[in-house]
Amino acid sequence: MAHDHPHDHDDHAEPAWKRDGVRVIPGNQLDTNTAQTPGMNRAAAINFARVGAQKLWAGTVTIHANAKTGAHHHGHLESVIYVVRGKARMRWGEQLEFTAEAGPGDFIYVPPYVPHQEINASATEPLECVLCRSDGEAVAVNIDIEPVEKPETVLWVDPTHPTGGV
Repeated sequence: MAHDHPHDHDDHAEPAWKRDGVRVIPGNQLDTNTAQTPGMNRAAAINFARVGAQKLWAGTVTIHANAKTGAHHHGHLESVIYVVRGKARMRWGEQLEFTAEAGPGDFIYVPPYVPHQEINASATEPLECVLCRSDGEAVAVNIDIEPVEKPETVLWVDPTHPTGGV
């Protein structure tokens, strides 16, 4: 059927989202050219350089057996850690006085500016996690904190841990 009105678009032009829409990043093609911490291996999957992400960073982190970070915070960024394998121990607070543990299938949320320390709770097995941050910039502010000797355990009570299981 013929149209009597002029066309303002090219019928053969491809929409940008067709070529630049959903992206799949194969697990064996993550970028290890990221900020590294002794005892940890980070690899970026999603960031500005790789896919043009404007508001988040996502990747993996493997924490070697018995390894831990120093005390730090991530400024205005929010972080989510998903434990794939192993046992994570998080310490947080002005003196790292609070502690909680997470295992496979658990998520950990770290709010902005919260001083914390990530620890592999196993002396023999690596801790494998997926990490997401609310911005593509790498903000890590190291803090000189002398940790308390006996941190207070905080039970995670939520729909999946209704009795305060750790």
